[in-house]
Amino acid sequence: MTAIAISPYRLLAGPRFDEGAESYADHVARLGEPPYGFAGPRLIESLERSGLLGRGGAGFPVGRKWRAVADRGRRGTVVIANGAEGEPRSAKDRALLTLRPHLVIDGAILAALSVGAGTVRVYVGTEHREAVAAVARAIAERPRVRGMRLDLVEAPIGYVSGESSAVVRYLNERDARPTTSPPRPSERGVGGRPTLVQNVESLAYAALIARHGTEWYCEAGRGEVRGTALVTITGPVREPGVREIEYGTTLRELIQLAGGTPDGIGAVLLGGYFGGWGNATDLLDMPLDPVTLASAGLGFGCGLVSLLPNESCGVWATEQIVAYMAGESARQCGPCIFGLGAMATSLRRLATGGSARDDLVNLDRWSAELMGRGACHHPDGAAALLRSGLAVFADEFALHAAGRCSRPPRHAREMA
Repeated sequence: MTAIAISPYRLLAGPRFDEGAESYADHVARLGEPPYGFAGPRLIESLERSGLLGRGGAGFPVGRKWRAVADRGRRGTVVIANGAEGEPRSAKDRALLTLRPHLVIDGAILAALSVGAGTVRVYVGTEHREAVAAVARAIAERPRVRGMRLDLVEAPIGYVSGESSAVVRYLNERDARPTTSPPRPSERGVGGRPTLVQNVESLAYAALIARHGTEWYCEAGRGEVRGTALVTITGPVREPGVREIEYGTTLRELIQLAGGTPDGIGAVLLGGYFGGWGNATDLLDMPLDPVTLASAGLGFGCGLVSLLPNESCGVWATEQIVAYMAGESARQCGPCIFGLGAMATSLRRLATGGSARDDLVNLDRWSAELMGRGACHHPDGAAALLRSGLAVFADEFALHAAGRCSRPPRHAREMA
């Protein structure tokens, strides 16, 4: 399992990580019985006041999302705890499910009671075997809540299988590809019923807010966005892996917490493969806070912070990610099949030094034209990632267009 360290202690507080999943008995001894009596309008109002943001990537306010489902709620509403985590380098959801599964399940049941659902499905990536086993044990050892169905669903391997409409489609049709909205899952989801699809980290925090209150939640955080968040840091540090940080912690501080040094870091991929590149020198003292990052044209996303050393080639790194995204597309619309394919082919030529005359111009044009034209948002993510690479690594792209590379590609290949 990926190395984990935390500061401060909130989401991952409790037993030592090498002890494995916290049992239900230990969970209750540490935090008390699940506060099911607080579920409903009071909890939704608390979530709204806290400003808790979704942790699956989009950052939508959790309280607002619950209220939308509750307002449509009727008998048969469904809650899905989404822990598919198809992002290749992210490990925070599987860490939470592996170590603190009962905190997630508490949050999922509280959500169900709040929106009028009688079914909770915990959706875990099938490749994350430790997480799958921990959730299965947790479900087996919990006392049942009257009128509540709670079960585990293994999500198929695939980058898009955790997208909310793909989750619903898989549960309905066993086809984990996104669908075109509308309707949204909150309007018509599993079995045609209103469905709340919520990331597991968001649910874990909802369970803590139900116990400790909005004021407690807002004690952490250095800026406008309050609370802590799980992040996955990868790259040239001594202790890569999952850490819990206050929103507003700087990139420099995170690198140091992971046993690294800012020296020698050339670029940073923030927010995962649906995120974007930034120059390390511009970002080192920038707070890792969704609002601050958004003002700089970047995103917190799924909390992935991937460091690219100075000696690595940004063209190669970008090519590897776009090629992966092209291979992981749902292949149900032209922009994915042809657009991503064309971008990946041109990038491969540029990276290997055999570019055609118009490759660089075409990449710039295609990455702009592709936005908003797909059947889902998958091509948007790939196009945005490419556009950030073209900007951050502009000099290196120009060299590659001339058939040269100033850095060895071997390090960049590890990005995929």
